[in-house]
Amino acid sequence: MAQIFDVLIVEDELRQAELHVDHLRSNNRFRPVGLAGTLAEARKMIDAFKPRLILLDNYLPDGKGIDLLEYIVVNKIDARVIFLTAASEMETCSKAISYGAFDYIIKPIAYERMDAALARFCQFMDSQQTSRLVDQRRIDELYNLQSRHLREERRTKGIEDITLARVKDVFLGETEQETTDSVARLLKLSKTTARRYLEYCVEIRFLRAEIVHGKVGRPERVYKRVTSG
Repeated sequence: MAQIFDVLIVEDELRQAELHVDHLRSNNRFRPVGLAGTLAEARKMIDAFKPRLILLDNYLPDGKGIDLLEYIVVNKIDARVIFLTAASEMETCSKAISYGAFDYIIKPIAYERMDAALARFCQFMDSQQTSRLVDQRRIDELYNLQSRHLREERRTKGIEDITLARVKDVFLGETEQETTDSVARLLKLSKTTARRYLEYCVEIRFLRAEIVHGKVGRPERVYKRVTSG
């Protein structure tokens, strides 16, 4: 019989939390056990319900979700975390990865993306029940399962991690905006390649694109880093 996983939703926007609950109830592998609108409520519910999965927003009235993830790690709580958040800062994302977040999904939530994360979570948990002993292949499978979907998605778009990191680095300094031409020149890429990576960054909401009308010539597409207000 398939395992059923208790889920805690940490989200201060009630309507958004209710949408998460309704969506989880459509999947017979998950059972929503609580809604927490603050970090304080979340800690109490973690102690009370001992959920196996936590859907976690980062911006909460009494602090940030990343601090709750650190609390989970420090206290060795047996729960996995999927971030569902508007937090697109590289620092927050990097911390989430280093603390072992199972996945990181940026709002507005695409539920097919959440379903992919939930399916991988089930696969990850189920694979641990099949045997008490593991070989190197199984260890590699478990270790890489969290990020496999993202790597495959990038590969289908012709996106490589090293080049993507270089493109993101351009926008993590003091620059306010860049164009396809300027990024191509800075990184010594073709314009076609630079445009593909920039548009991918727009798709994952790391960048936003605007059309700027200059005094002379045709309108130009410029890219700016998304910052949370």
